[in-house]
Amino acid sequence: MPLELYERTGWWWFKGRIDRIPSGKYYRQSTGIPSTAPKRDAEVALAEFERKEIKRDIVGEEKALTFEDAVMLYPANPMEANDLEAILPHLTDRSVPSITPQEVRNLGPIIFPNGATDSWQRHVVTPIRAVINNAHDLGKCPPIRIKAYTKAERLKQDRERGKQSRVEKTPGSWEWLLAFRTKANPYLRAMAYFMFATGARISQATALKPDDFDLQNARVWMPEAKGTEAQWVDLPMDLVVELANLRPRRPRKGPHGKTRTKIEKMFGYAGKDGCYKAWKTACKKAKIAEIMPHAAGRHGFATELLVRQRLDARTVGKAGRWADITLMQKTYTHAEDTTDKVHAALRTGFVQASSPAVPKQRKSQ
Repeated sequence: MPLELYERTGWWWFKGRIDRIPSGKYYRQSTGIPSTAPKRDAEVALAEFERKEIKRDIVGEEKALTFEDAVMLYPANPMEANDLEAILPHLTDRSVPSITPQEVRNLGPIIFPNGATDSWQRHVVTPIRAVINNAHDLGKCPPIRIKAYTKAERLKQDRERGKQSRVEKTPGSWEWLLAFRTKANPYLRAMAYFMFATGARISQATALKPDDFDLQNARVWMPEAKGTEAQWVDLPMDLVVELANLRPRRPRKGPHGKTRTKIEKMFGYAGKDGCYKAWKTACKKAKIAEIMPHAAGRHGFATELLVRQRLDARTVGKAGRWADITLMQKTYTHAEDTTDKVHAALRTGFVQASSPAVPKQRKSQ
């Protein structure tokens, strides 16, 4: 019995066997097309299903799996979905096993010709690799390994686009924060201090609701972020007092921000993007460098404690919830006054070496 279309519970379904697969199984399933749509739409969907099943019977399950099929199996978040939407036109009908690592890397400059190699890695390589390896975990295809872009490739792309990537962030400091707070609104003022004092990410800060705070015990239930679990984080007492006097508000929403959400947020912003305009305005009014939230908060937290106050790395890493202390030291801490410190050390060494009061030769470090 060949595949036959019929209506059922508001959808176009089909049942039967595929004639070109004599030993094939019996199908009874929905086409995914509502019965309110023309029958022709259901016929097209059925023909596509039949084509894929015949191909799968001829070449096998792995070779028949297309990248589009693999995308449908992948539980993408909204950001990944946007990336995959840009990628799909380039790989839609490709058999997943036929996609090579080099081909994936070559898609970076095709899709984002003016982007940095880090953008290619984040928005092209990473989502493709995630989709294919998810399909592999489900037993649908082989896995794929894709090496990162090299430093030489990064520098070449920077020259071609006339813009440097990986520009080192300027971390926040007490001086910067105090100046910022003089011109920021009460919610932004408190949030900037909160991130600097706890190492919180902007996404975590803007997600906090009043119920997440236990001000009587000077702590906050910090949401999970980038692999770190949600946990209680202690707060300095002066920040607790400021938060206790901060009235939670419902963030604005809509195309012109005229309506407000039903959920109150401690700092009054719906998400990280909602505070950027006010943040830049406060920097401008205070006549200070435009240091954005992540650099002012998390980078400032690490640099203040590790570089300026010289706490040990393990303490800072635990307080800031870094799973990898090496990553914290490499990415989130920043050397300051490098030239002055080096020249001062050289002058000290010269004085020590040339002084007659030091008869013995200095030991090599």
